[in-house]
Amino acid sequence: MYKVLVSKTASKELADLPTQVVNRIVPAIKKLGDDPRPPGCKKLKGEHDTWRIRIGDYRVIYTVSDVVRIVDVRSVGHRKDIYD
Repeated sequence: MYKVLVSKTASKELADLPTQVVNRIVPAIKKLGDDPRPPGCKKLKGEHDTWRIRIGDYRVIYTVSDVVRIVDVRSVGHRKDIYD
């Protein structure tokens, strides 16, 4: 089991999303505690231990620290805005 932490930035981004979208994203974030690298996740190039998962048109960007078993959610947003 990994501990899932959500940054202040990601929390604010989640709060700005429609409720219907949040209801799909939050369970996906919680599941990262069981499997931080689920099927379909991608490692971001040029970043150390930074991954992303897709939830429809939305992306969750997070880092994984296997040594201390922590998943740190850094950013949540629409695919057109998340990589800026």
